[in-house]
Amino acid sequence: MAEKIAAAINQLAQFCGPKDLPALTQTALQQTYGYTQADVFVLFGGSILAGGDLLAQAIQAKVAKKYIIVGGAGHTTPRLRQQMAPYLPNQSLEQLSEAELFSAYLQQKYQLTVDYLETKSTNCGNNITYLLALLAQQQLPHQTMILAQDASMQRRMAAGLHKYAPEVQIINYATYQVQVQTKADQLVFDQMPLGLWSMSEYITLLLGEIPRLRNDPNGYGPKGQNFIAPVSVPAAVQTAFETLAAEFPDRIRQANSAYASDSN
Repeated sequence: MAEKIAAAINQLAQFCGPKDLPALTQTALQQTYGYTQADVFVLFGGSILAGGDLLAQAIQAKVAKKYIIVGGAGHTTPRLRQQMAPYLPNQSLEQLSEAELFSAYLQQKYQLTVDYLETKSTNCGNNITYLLALLAQQQLPHQTMILAQDASMQRRMAAGLHKYAPEVQIINYATYQVQVQTKADQLVFDQMPLGLWSMSEYITLLLGEIPRLRNDPNGYGPKGQNFIAPVSVPAAVQTAFETLAAEFPDRIRQANSAYASDSN
């Protein structure tokens, strides 16, 4: 049974956390899209710490013309502050937004900076609308954008951008990809990116995504809350969700109204 659960987790993860490039390099961009730099690279603050290392990699590889970190305070922020603390020992983190935390991490570890921070958004919906407002305010070209979000939320983030800016070419690059395996009948990760969720947290995040991604009265698509562009959930993914939900019925995460807006 553990193998079946691991396969279901990996099926959901593959769907929720796409990467549209084989590597985060100018060569991969050229071979896949026909250009060496996207207009904008965006890291979203909902990511685990490994997102900060990925951002450094992106800057060093010069895969975009502008770099932005997006994220105010939301349901993942207290955990992020806690995990950032050892890497930012001389700073008070309690009042820092997710964008400010990742910016400080980038400076402390790599001596790198980004072009802009968006620090007011509280959820995946206004992550996008506030990002677009920033791009408009600064008059930044953004026909092509690389989006980097936590693997559990990558597809939803892209669907949010597609709703509000359908003309933008979106390149997905989830901040990590892991496989769940079984060892002595226990679920384990094949690798441990920096700041990775516990297995329980990871399963909860993945289970919470599928109801949100569905384009039905209870989902976030046009037939429901209308927060994101329509997403088609393949039958194999739906089956994996049902398998996992039957095993962990108490882990289907509900939206937190404390961080709600009209574009959650």
